[in-house]
Order: sequence, then structure tokens, then C-alpha cells
Amino acid sequence: MSSNTALEAARRRTFAIISHPDAGKTTLTENLLLAGGAIRAAGAVRARGENRRTRSDWMKIERERGISVSASVMTFDHDGLMFNLLDTPGHEDFSEDTYRTLTAADAAVMVLDAAKGIEPQTLKLFEVCRLRDIPIITFINKMDREALDPFALLDEISSKLQLDVAPLYWPAGSGGRFKGMMDLRSQKFIPFSKNRDEGHPAQVAFNSNAISTFLDPDEQGELEEASMLVQEASKPFDPQAFLEGHMTPVVYGSALRHFGVDQLLASLAAYAPPPRARAAQRSGADTHVAPGDPEVTGFVFKVQANMDPNHRDRIAFFKLTSGKFTRGMKLKTFSTGVRGETPSKQMSVNAPIMFFASDRELAEEAYAGDVIGIPNHGVLRVGESLSETGIVRFAGLPNFAPEILQRVRVKDPLKAKHLKKALEGLAEEGVTQLFRPTIGSDFVVGAVGQLQFEVMADRLAGEYQLDVIFEASPYAEARWLVGKPADIEDFTSKHRTAIAEDIDAAPVFMAKSSWEVGYVSERYPNVQFQRTKERG
Repeated sequence: MSSNTALEAARRRTFAIISHPDAGKTTLTENLLLAGGAIRAAGAVRARGENRRTRSDWMKIERERGISVSASVMTFDHDGLMFNLLDTPGHEDFSEDTYRTLTAADAAVMVLDAAKGIEPQTLKLFEVCRLRDIPIITFINKMDREALDPFALLDEISSKLQLDVAPLYWPAGSGGRFKGMMDLRSQKFIPFSKNRDEGHPAQVAFNSNAISTFLDPDEQGELEEASMLVQEASKPFDPQAFLEGHMTPVVYGSALRHFGVDQLLASLAAYAPPPRARAAQRSGADTHVAPGDPEVTGFVFKVQANMDPNHRDRIAFFKLTSGKFTRGMKLKTFSTGVRGETPSKQMSVNAPIMFFASDRELAEEAYAGDVIGIPNHGVLRVGESLSETGIVRFAGLPNFAPEILQRVRVKDPLKAKHLKKALEGLAEEGVTQLFRPTIGSDFVVGAVGQLQFEVMADRLAGEYQLDVIFEASPYAEARWLVGKPADIEDFTSKHRTAIAEDIDAAPVFMAKSSWEVGYVSERYPNVQFQRTKERG
């Protein structure tokens, strides 16, 4: 193990931001970048004019609608640490992209709207974090608006998420009465100012005379009583319990007013874990890959095409899990296909990039925990493992059965071949899933929600100049077929009109209803009809 490699890896903090739509996730992302010194002015999601647009929402449709529909990565150096911020889509229609992004995160920030508490999508994303044992820091946002009672918010987190809550700060009021918050560890008061351009006043000791500048006697008494009560009622913050996923530290603030953001960044620096050892297989044998191991290893968790509209680029997001990567290094893939293990492919990584949403710069070196972009033309796919030897394999990333299936065709029949290439590219990214029936020429596109089809149509028109029409499909369910080749062949030969192939040429049963899935499952017990498929 190289001591320098291990020390550099220990400086990394790779974290994702998760929330329900409109909880303020993208605004918080912008202000974390501002706090980290990465940008000079944070762009609000609905900022006026073109001069202050968000850096993390870079797609045209994201800017127009004020929502995140694609995961993005931003890297910045702050206070001796290297942060890799993974901004995830909040909308439930893009939960698969979020799930894949969370596989690359070592910690997560859960953003809650102070007026709404735990919302449905927050709950779903939390469950993903729990499955992956990702420690969570909670940021209760929008305290400058009317909010739920802080005790009620903590109770909801505790009861719905089954987590011990440990507030690091306690708010003084909310909405028009919001005056700031008390640091429960240092007993210092952090004042809030509505005018963010002037900045917030410096913190003062709660027991000093200076506190009267910000709080009247009644407000002082109310804050003192509430802070004492919450410290008695909740467990003290335990870093080990946090790392094990049993406890969440809580920070309050207003991302729009850049209040509480510095404290959140400081909490990430102090408590979020550096990269940890990851389970893998080496030549088929189970092992663990440690961040300080000398061999460069990692996996692709996302592929994005056309980030630069001036070039038909295709970037694979590569999370390093060990070693010191240097530009020009040769890496080999390890992947398994439908028809058995595929040959290892070697590639020279001559133009790796560090991300700043859609902006980028060349990466001369990177360490475990970093996310770099590898430009390629179809060589790398989501879920693939890369290493110097080509014998290391990490667990693949799952594809989930779509909930909506529609046919797609291009208005100009002469562009049918162009449509095939474009659909395959978008399916490779995970925007949607693509199924090609064995009988017939129409493509069937699968998605979790309707918004995915809108994003797909927008991108096909903007990036590929293809005008497409979505039509109702006769299919309602898609299931991947798993079993012995003879059993699968027996089933597919008797149901040819309902068989399709996905982008990896895996056989898929296209059913007209969930009842039909149950019916054929009973008739063909030797064939598994799976809702998920591992890629990689």
C-alpha cells in the first residue's frame, strides 16, 4: 500500500445530495460550491436573466423547467479536502439515475423543506441510502419561511426513517421571526440576515451582552429553553453511529439566503467518511479493494452523451476505488455479457476530465474517491469495472423494469437508421430503456414516468435533429428472462410475438398485463421473469 496514495484518498469526501423536488436541492448545491470557493455567485434555479444560471443544472430542459433531470458531478478543493459533489435528480421519474449515482457516494446530504418534512421521494431515496449503508447528514432548508415545529420535524425523521436524530444547531424561530440558530456544542449564536448581499453577522456567545443585538429577552428565553430541552431529549452526536447509518446529524438553514451552508460544509468535512474498502471479485474470488491499494480500480456508474453540444462527445463517469490514476494510463475493462464473459478491452485514458457540471478540465491525476470523465465512443457502458490488470470486478448496477412502455417512430422515414443510433445512445445513458421486438420493426421505449419521454423527445430534437412520435404500446410489463438456455429457448419459441431484446441483447418477455406475467410464470417454472437486471 502506498502511503501517499492512502493519504490522498483520505482527503476525499464524495457525497450526494438527495431530496424531494422543490426542497431546494439545486439551490443548496450552488451555495455549497460558493461556500467551497468554487464559484463567485450562486445561480438560483429561477434566477433572472442569463448571467446567473445554475451550474449544476446544465441541460436546456433543466434550465427551462427549474428541475434536475440528470445527475451531475462537481469537484472542488476546500480547507485541505477534495470534495466531489454528486447532484442527483429529485424527480421520481429519474430515480434510476439517482440510484446509480448513489453507488458512487460515500455519504449523502438529505434536504428537507422545513414546511413539509419527509416527502414521498425523500423516503424512497433514503431507503436506497439505507440499502447501501450510506451515512446521511440532514439539512432542514427554508427556515426563513413558515416552517413546521422543529421538534415535530425531528420526531418525523426519527419515526419515519428509524434514525436517531442529533441536532448540531437549534433554530431561533422561523419565517418572519427567524433570527438565526444556536450551535449546541459551542453555545454560540449564529445570526441570520435577510439581505444575503451584505452577509450574515458574525457569531456571538449566547451568554454575552452582544446577544441582545439579535434577540429580545423573550426570544433569548425561548431559545435557551428549547435548546436545553432538545439536548436532554435527543442522544448526543456519535460519529460512529453516524458512519454506521444509525444516526443523522441535523443542520438548519436557508440555502437561498446562504445561511447554514458554511456549517453544513464544515459538518461534511468533519464527519463524512473518506472512501472505504469496497467488495469486489479478483479473478472470480471474493475480496475487498482498499483505497490505498496500488492498483488503479473503479467502475462506471453513468454515461452521458452530448454534454458539449458542439461535439458529439460521450463521457463515462468513472468512480475510482483505489490507486493513483495518471493521465495516459492504460486500463482494462472487465464485463460479463448475456452470452458469457466478454473479452477484456484495453484503453489508453489520454484525456480524462474533472467535472464541474457541463464544464470540464483535464485531470492530470486522481485518487480513490474521485470521479473523472473518460471520453469514449461506445467502449464503456454503465456498470463496467476498470482496472490495470482487467481481473477486478465490482458488483454491477441494476436496471429496473419500466412502468410505462410506448412505441417510438420518427416522422421522416428516411431517418429510421439515425433514430436507432440515437435511441441506443440514450438507452445507454439510462435516460430510458430500449426494447427491440424480434418480430416487427418498431422500437419500444420503457420509462418510469411520463417526464422521461418528454426529456427524451426534447433531446432527440435538440441533439439529433429527430422529430419523433410516441404511440401507445400493446405491452404493459417487461420482464428479463433468466434460466437454462434450453428452457429460455422453449419459452421464446412459443411466444415469439411477445419477445424482445434489450440494448445488451438480453431476452425480454413483453406482457400485456401483470396477470399475464403471473400466468406464464406458473406455466414455465424453470424460467425466471425478473423485474431487475444487473449490468456490468
